[in-house]
Amino acid sequence: MPSPLRVAVWSGPRCRSTALLRAWESRADTAVSDEPLYGVYLASTGLDHPGRDEILAALPTDWRDVAAALTGPVPDGADVWVQKHMAHHLLPHVGREWLDAPDWRHAFLIRDPAALVVSLDKVWPGPALPDTGLPQQVELFERTRQRTGAVPPVVDADDLLADPPGVLAALC
Repeated sequence: MPSPLRVAVWSGPRCRSTALLRAWESRADTAVSDEPLYGVYLASTGLDHPGRDEILAALPTDWRDVAAALTGPVPDGADVWVQKHMAHHLLPHVGREWLDAPDWRHAFLIRDPAALVVSLDKVWPGPALPDTGLPQQVELFERTRQRTGAVPPVVDADDLLADPPGVLAALC
């Protein structure tokens, strides 16, 4: 039996990543994780996001614990494990080596940066470049491309909204 496939989808905020996650969640052979590094991010930054206390109570706050869980057994023995990550949660102190396992695939959900910043500014006034997740996405994209020798999948959020079946089929 082949190893389960782990798909890390790296998104910036306000890129419609929850819609993509829900599509994966509808598959019977797929387990999903939603923003597993969020607890690490909140504990490390001290930011007061909505639901902060609940998130900190529910999620690990040490990245090593998150890495161990995400590289450990796949939930419910699923064939595919899709992990939706907010790229800005991947802070500089978080190790990266755990992301290089051979059974992992990385994909990137992007949005026009101007639209992303306008949308983000409505919920997080005055965002800085690291808040967009763009630097982390570029870092991970290049890391993945260099490690695999292939260009990883990139999904434009506008394309996903315009043609969900076509974009999801192409991503699969």
